[in-house]
Parts: sequence; C-alpha cells; structure tokens
Amino acid sequence: MSDASVAVRPAVLSDLVPAVPSKLVRDIALVVGAAGLVGVAAQVSIPLPGTPVPLTLQTFAVLLSGAALGLPRAFAAMALYLVIGQLGVPWFAPGGDNATLGYVVGFVLAASVAGALSRRGGDRTPMRTVATMTFSTVLIYAIGVPWLMVVKSMDLPTAFDAGVVPFLIGDGLKVLAAAALLPGAWKLLDR
Repeated sequence: MSDASVAVRPAVLSDLVPAVPSKLVRDIALVVGAAGLVGVAAQVSIPLPGTPVPLTLQTFAVLLSGAALGLPRAFAAMALYLVIGQLGVPWFAPGGDNATLGYVVGFVLAASVAGALSRRGGDRTPMRTVATMTFSTVLIYAIGVPWLMVVKSMDLPTAFDAGVVPFLIGDGLKVLAAAALLPGAWKLLDR
C-alpha cells in the first residue's frame, strides 16, 4: 500500500475543516473565528456579589476552542483575543476590570494545553475529556487568582473565595458539557 492511500486520522477536530484555498487561509480563519467566539461568549456576563470576576461563558469557549484547534492554533487564537482586547476591542467581559485580566492571560495557557492534550487523544472519550478540561480550567485559576491577589491586594484565601469558589459549579458543568460534546463529535465523525 502506498503512503498516499493510507488515511491519516485527524489529530484534532479542526483538522477536518477543508484547507481551501490553502492550509494557511484555513488556519487563519480558525484562529480568528475562535478568538471571536470567545469574545462573543464573554458578552454573556453576570456580575456576582463579592467578586470583581463576572460569571461568563468564556471558559467554555476557550476550552472547546483549544481542544478543537489543537496547539499551536489554540495558542494563536487566545493570544489574538488577548492582544486585540488590550488594544481596545470591547470583547472582554463587561463588568470585568484589570483584576480579571489574569484569567484572560490564563486562557492562552489553558487553550494551548487543552489543544496539546487533545492532539494526544484527550478529547476522544468522556473521561479523558473531563481530565483535559479540568486540568486546563485549573491553569486558568492558577494565573487568574494570583493576578487578582496583586491587583486587588487580597491574600490567597480571600482571592480563592472571590476568584474560584463562585465558579466551581459552573466550571464543573462546563467540563461535563465538553465531555459530552467533544467525544460525541468524534463518534459522529467516525461513522
């Protein structure tokens, strides 16, 4: 059998998007589209009492985009989201302030890791997807909470109570939704 006749299994879902007119054009469209998706998801923003961090759909969009794009496209998409937002495009969460910027920086790392893990099959089964999404969510907190501590002059327990605790249930639901969506998409594509 020749190399040309061997079907190459896509590493991530976005590898299935046709590279028309070229791979570069496809990749640019995927990166810009993912950054835009996160910007739109940020507009679903609910202020919560006791925290400067609003509840949004951003993390869900970040993690799904990261898994679907794979590394390096996931890195490029979230870096674009961060840079364009810093340049003044109003697509960060309304009601968020400089105290929430650490979470956005965390999006770059989390999406990249979700993308790298998905390239290795981290989104193919529900259990692997739960592990990939949970680990990536922790990375967002790992950058967002210290940033919150510095900007708001909080100690660690206070920042944890303000920047993690109010979001645990929602983030858990987002992880479970991703664990249904991503492996489900792979199953449909395998048919």
